[in-house]
Amino acid sequence: MKRAHFLSAIVGVGFFVGSAFAEEARKIEWDGMKATYEFDDPFVDLTSEQLMNLSMVARVRMLEERAKETGKPVSEEMLKEKRASEKLLKDQKVDIDGLLAKRDEIREQRKKRANMGVEELDGKLVSLPGFVLPLEFDGKKVKEFLLVPWVGACIHTPPPPPNQIVHVIVAEPFATKGTFEAVTITGKMQLKKQVRELFLVDGTADINMSYAMESAAVEKYEAPGGGEKK
Repeated sequence: MKRAHFLSAIVGVGFFVGSAFAEEARKIEWDGMKATYEFDDPFVDLTSEQLMNLSMVARVRMLEERAKETGKPVSEEMLKEKRASEKLLKDQKVDIDGLLAKRDEIREQRKKRANMGVEELDGKLVSLPGFVLPLEFDGKKVKEFLLVPWVGACIHTPPPPPNQIVHVIVAEPFATKGTFEAVTITGKMQLKKQVRELFLVDGTADINMSYAMESAAVEKYEAPGGGEKK
């Protein structure tokens, strides 16, 4: 996944932003959009193999519970895989029951962290680079879009966390040569939780976001050091 400051190619097209406005703005990056929220997450210490085995155990246990209601037994092959996964985890001193009991709690904690914005950014004049995912047009010009940190976000890859998406309404519609144009937005950042429906080729999806910027100025992204990064 490529962030704006590692852009390998930029589509050239005219954009606009007042130079004085840009100079006054604080330049931020996507990592600076994430709020600090500490909690005990025992799953981060597991290897990918351990997580896969834990997932297998959880899935088969769920099927076993469901079988009590439906009368449809779990296949012997799946039961065998579950037993093998349980043995591997126990041999590695992994607390299977303890971890599975905390799944819902940890999921909610992770969701809370992903939704949290940085309060000190609320109302501040900032500049942020990213990629355009258009929402609304004025003729052929974009007037509303989502700014996302990497190419393909929400369409070709799962959406970023809500605190890694900015809902942008521009000061003046601008022309773009296609989805995922690389730009820098400048304006007053708002902490504003929203859900927007995004229309995709194979249906629609609800996208959650924690930030918004209205009357935003937009300019073509330039790599650090000046000029376009080739």
